[in-house]
Amino acid sequence: MVRDIAYSQSRSLNSEAPNDSVSAEPSCQILQEPSHRIAYLPRAATLRIMDWQALGISASILGTDIIVSQRFESVPMNKQLLVRNVPPEICTWIDAQRAQHNMSQQEFVLSVLDQAVESDLELKLPLFASSATVVEKPVPESLPFTFIDLFAGIGGFRSSLEKLGGRCLFSSEWDKYSQKTYKAWYGDTPEGDIRKIKPADIPNHDVMAAGFPCQPFSIAGVSKRQSLGMAHGFKCVTQGNLFFQLVTIIKAKRPPVLFLENVKNLQSHDQGRTWTVIREALEDLGYWIFFQVIDAAAYVPQHRERVYIVCFDKKEFPERPPFEFPKKPEGAKPLLRDILEPNPDPKYTLTPHLWNYLQRYAEGHKAKGNGFGFGLVTPEGISRTLSARYYKDGSEILIPQGGNKPPRRLTPKECARLMGFDEKYQNNLVVSDTQAYRQFGNAVVPKVVEAVGKQILKVLSWKLMEKGCLLKRAETNGHNGNGKAVRKARS
Repeated sequence: MVRDIAYSQSRSLNSEAPNDSVSAEPSCQILQEPSHRIAYLPRAATLRIMDWQALGISASILGTDIIVSQRFESVPMNKQLLVRNVPPEICTWIDAQRAQHNMSQQEFVLSVLDQAVESDLELKLPLFASSATVVEKPVPESLPFTFIDLFAGIGGFRSSLEKLGGRCLFSSEWDKYSQKTYKAWYGDTPEGDIRKIKPADIPNHDVMAAGFPCQPFSIAGVSKRQSLGMAHGFKCVTQGNLFFQLVTIIKAKRPPVLFLENVKNLQSHDQGRTWTVIREALEDLGYWIFFQVIDAAAYVPQHRERVYIVCFDKKEFPERPPFEFPKKPEGAKPLLRDILEPNPDPKYTLTPHLWNYLQRYAEGHKAKGNGFGFGLVTPEGISRTLSARYYKDGSEILIPQGGNKPPRRLTPKECARLMGFDEKYQNNLVVSDTQAYRQFGNAVVPKVVEAVGKQILKVLSWKLMEKGCLLKRAETNGHNGNGKAVRKARS
């Protein structure tokens, strides 16, 4: 027969035990045997639950447990109190004291307890520091913070960070069609070419979000530029060197958190020298650096590997913060069928001429041992990576339609779904199909950004709870007289 006694109760072990089991937190379990009654008490609960008047019985120590017991014959109940996990230093002290006073273990333990009862000591519980109750500090689902959105595209970072409580103070995007979509979705137009923006005009902020241009570092981008005899990586002045524009802004504004994204190939480009330059630049600026390649296939039905870089300013975080990248979500992975429209417009079906060309093209490359070709996908699986060139022929992701009918490309709305944008954005496409394909092919996956953002939020919560303050102080630059951020935006 087993019963549980609530942690806060104090009752005699001789009291009647009900036949049912009642759970409490934490608890003392009492097991009744034919000749013994044994109590297993959590160490921190010992002095709360013991019936001091019933301690005039034998006691002994076994390892790290204190056992107080009584064997009975005619009495209704016998008692045995077992205190588990007694710290070694307490066992050592008991052994030393009983040896000094020539007492058995049980005599010494009961003597100490008896003196405590007679003196009516007011005890400060728990007695042992190691048994103090640990209170889990909840991590909020959202936390107010400010951020800027650089190389913003269509706002994949913004849509995710706003869900987490972030407030966008500034954005920059030089493509006019992306600006149009950004304006339709978020209500303001990003500033243009970041090279023409003075750091002093950018408000102070907690988080800098930036998916700096990836084409000079991407596998497809490098191959294309090499075939055309063009420079790539940092040798590409118009795009690759924009990273150093970020460095200039970071030096001027010192954002406590950097949240960057780029293609997986960034780490291997130019035999790793490109990544070495980036990492050393961030380290020289005084940031803790965390980075990881994440495949979006755990969040959307698309194989899309990107490197995410999260940095924390050592001036704001003198100790390395407890940041970890998110674990893959549990449960069934999303499938391509989940994002397909039931009745897509026939205009998205490939012409017989284009379909024949793609098949011949793939056969030619296969004969040469190359991996280039079209990607005919099954709705029960996932797709290849959606690229900015999808508008040309849609060859990397083609949906079979059965029979002798040529396959079709994804619709722009399906591309929005494939990237994981919310429905309100899927239903508000304000540019041509060509521009929409390019925009989604260049975008970040909001669900991955949100997952990483939640991990950043844990660090911000940790700083708030442990250190008692959040991050960036309010300053006059980029703010009006009331301390409210002034975001330069065009209507």
